[in-house]
Amino acid sequence: MSGKELIAGLRERFPDKVRDIFEKSKTRIYATVDPGDIREVVVFLFKGLGLRFNIASAVDAFDAYEILYHFAEDSSGVELSVRVFLKDKNDPHIDSITTIIKGAEWIEREMHELFGIEFDGHPNMKPLLLADDWPKGVYPLRKEYKVEQRDDR
Repeated sequence: MSGKELIAGLRERFPDKVRDIFEKSKTRIYATVDPGDIREVVVFLFKGLGLRFNIASAVDAFDAYEILYHFAEDSSGVELSVRVFLKDKNDPHIDSITTIIKGAEWIEREMHELFGIEFDGHPNMKPLLLADDWPKGVYPLRKEYKVEQRDDR
């Protein structure tokens, strides 16, 4: 499936839900959806089109947390990043995609631990990366986090 075919399929299936879709290159596509629509779009991409889930990533984008869900269509080399913006930075929530894609469990745990994003419906949000004595409610990849100077350098 080419990038243009993937874009056409998304526009046809989700005319009111997929916004700002653009082809950055012949093999790189970005599409934006509202957080409430992520599960429906992921079901279509993963189960309907058979795209492979690569990973998800998060960014503290000043006025929102941006999550990018990266998918690949291996036969053509096309990669699609589905973007969502969580505008409530004081209480960021989004539905977990782990019931659709089991492989998303760990990356959602990482984003929860490092950004404080709540993945509603996730089966196991226990800490994964940070030290056991890491302070609760302190998220090291948020822009407001300040790294303390160490005296042992």
